[in-house]
Amino acid sequence: MDHVALEVDQMPVSSDALLAQLDEMVLPYVLHTHVPLRTVEEAKQVEADLQVAGEKAFRIKNLYLRDRKKRNYLVTLEQDRAIDLKALGKSLGVGNLSFGSADRLMQNLGVLPGAVSPLAMVTGGAQGVVFYLDAAVQEAEVIYMHPLVNNRTIAVAVKDLLRFCARLGVDVHFLDLPST
Repeated sequence: MDHVALEVDQMPVSSDALLAQLDEMVLPYVLHTHVPLRTVEEAKQVEADLQVAGEKAFRIKNLYLRDRKKRNYLVTLEQDRAIDLKALGKSLGVGNLSFGSADRLMQNLGVLPGAVSPLAMVTGGAQGVVFYLDAAVQEAEVIYMHPLVNNRTIAVAVKDLLRFCARLGVDVHFLDLPST
């Protein structure tokens, strides 16, 4: 068994278990399986095949960040939004931010690098991770994100993602950033 397979086996919540939880909550989604994606550029290539005509979709990038006080944050932004970590830390009132390590990512969000998404708050909420979501998502109908692994993407209504977070007891902090 390879290293990645071992780490996937150590995930606190599997992708299949998460999807079953969405089913139990009656939160509809469309599941897409694809090659593993690690970057926004790779995701854009696959997303071209997932587009639905007329759909107001929100496509994302996710940042797992820590501040100097060792507090953890998941920041989900529109995928093409440019971000300055120093300015972001200042706007959040938390000081300097840096990317969290792969080990901390697994410990606090229960996912491997490349699979970070708002759905990782299924683990992150209990670990005290603070979730920030780009306010621009409120203009979309559907959000596309990984269900804890980077070889799957689900499309889910934005309102249903917010319901999911509420059911987990996770506060969604909307981040109002200048347009890109």
